[in-house]
This record gives sequence, structure tokens and C-alpha cells, in this order.
Amino acid sequence: MKRLWQASLMILLLAATACEHKDLCVDHREHAHRYHIHVLPEYRMEWEEYNKYGFEWKQQWPDHYLDYESLRPGKPEGLRVVNSNKRGNSNTHNISADGGVVTLYEGLNDVLFYNNDTEYIVFSRGENTATTRASTRTRTRATYNGSRYANDGEETITPPDILYANYFADFEVEKVLEPHEVEVTLHPLVFTYKVRYEFAEGQEYVAMARGALSGMARSVLISTGETSAEGATLLYDCEVTDFGVRALVNSFGIPAYPNDNYPSRAEQPRHALNLEVMLRNGSMINFDFDVTDQVQAQPHGGVIVVDGIVIEPSQGTSGSGAFDVEVNDWGEYEDIPLPL
Repeated sequence: MKRLWQASLMILLLAATACEHKDLCVDHREHAHRYHIHVLPEYRMEWEEYNKYGFEWKQQWPDHYLDYESLRPGKPEGLRVVNSNKRGNSNTHNISADGGVVTLYEGLNDVLFYNNDTEYIVFSRGENTATTRASTRTRTRATYNGSRYANDGEETITPPDILYANYFADFEVEKVLEPHEVEVTLHPLVFTYKVRYEFAEGQEYVAMARGALSGMARSVLISTGETSAEGATLLYDCEVTDFGVRALVNSFGIPAYPNDNYPSRAEQPRHALNLEVMLRNGSMINFDFDVTDQVQAQPHGGVIVVDGIVIEPSQGTSGSGAFDVEVNDWGEYEDIPLPL
């Protein structure tokens, strides 16, 4: 009986040892050495970029009913990390805007970081991660027929969302048990123009307003921040105010910027500002302005002002005076999806 009891005890001990060993094996993969990093992002929340050709609005902000800080973009909702190696392999990771752990390839990695919560931006990748471009969707408006100051043949597009990005070329990570912390500063690639249309007379007749800004970059190369040479016209809605009309317009900036040739290029695009207003009597009026000097001086966001706009009483008081803001005469935008 004693021997039988000892044998039973030995079986129980072996079973317990086997269970413990099994748990260790399951836990082993989780704690294995890997090529991984812990991304710690920081966001430069700038809506305009000061440079030697522009204005330092932060130091000389005018009274425009919005303070400078209120125009800063917010923190994104998520972050995308795309890494690739020299063999053509690629991985995409979506992590929290506050950061997270991503696994890279052995050896050298090209790593692209950008926020993944955009609505209007379209991403297109070329031969490798470094050639990924951000553009936006084509948009048309039945009532917009261009401007006499605009460039010929420009495509009309939707303003982009706020975009942050950074790029690491030939980044190498060690195979480690715990991921190393890597700080990443994400810079804005989309900037804001605060547009003011100031009326000298007739502002009280305006019911609705929309605008267009031509000669702006069609896309941006995410790895460098350089904009495309191709220009496009941004279509956007405006807000009617007690001084006239205003709008906040997002843009990649001016074409082919920054580069070593700016601003000495022989041919620079013209920048036209359009204002389309629907009056309270149902009439529609268009105004065009040449704002080339203002935009060229502020290639990455800033303040654009046009003034002296006049609507004559004869224009504002003719007709029934019973305008319905929902009438179809105003014309709708049409966003045209692009193949991804």
C-alpha cells in the first residue's frame, strides 16, 4: 500500500510539473527577442509656416474675430506606420495617436509615419514607401466656371484634411527583448489660409457665399514635404459675417515648394480668389480677385484679404426678396471618387 501511495504521489508531481512547463512554453513567444520599437509621437500643431518670404502672424496677429491659437489643428485620432525593406517587403501598422509598438524587418527599414484619420485625402504609393503621395478628391460645382485670373486647365478639388507626417530612411533596429523607445516628431503637410472678403457696401444683401482659390498644389510628397508642380483650384464654403464673408481653407500650399529654385522660377502660377454670393432676393453674383502676391508671400498658409467689395442696392433689392436658401439654383458640389 505504501508503494502504491508513493507511485500516486509521483504521478501527481509529474502532472503538476508538466502543466507548469506548458505555461512557460506559451509565455515564451510573447517575450521573445524581436525587431520592434515603441513609437512615441509628438505633433507640431501649426496652421501656417513662417519663412523668410512670408509674414510672422504669430507676433503680429490682427483682430480678425479668431485668435491665432484657435486655428491650430488638433491631435489626430490615430497613427499609421508603414515600413519597407530593400527586398520590397512592406508592412502597415495602425496604432494609437499616442504611440504604440510596431515590428520592423531585420536590417534597414524605410519607415513612413502619418495620421490615419483623414476623410478627403487620397494616398498613392509609387515604387517604394518614400514615393507615397497625398492628394485629394476631384470636386466640381455647377456654378463655378473659373476665374479670369486663374491658370488655364486647372482641376477643381476638395480641400484636404489636416495631415501630419515624418519619414525615416535606412532606419535599423536591434533584435531586443523589450522594444526601444523612438521619438517621432510629426510635421504638418496641410496648412490653413484664413480668407477675408471685406465689403464696402451691400453686405446686408448676402444670404450665402462660396469661394475658390486657384494655383494651389495638387499633391504633396509625404517623405519630404515637397508639393507637386501641378496646380489645382480649391472649392470651399464660406461664412457670412458682419464685415462680409470669411473662410478657413486647407491646402498643401503652393506648387513645387519648397525647393532650391523658389522663388526664382521663371514661371510661377497665378493665384486667383473667387467669391460667389447668393443674395436674399435669389440673385447670384461672382467676384474675382488676383491674390498672387499675397499667396506667393505665404506659401504654407496665412491670411488673405480682399476688400472694397460692393453690391449695389439695385442688385440687392430687385426681385421678390423671398429667397429660400434651399433652392436648387445655388448648385451642389459633386465629389468624384478616385481609384485607390
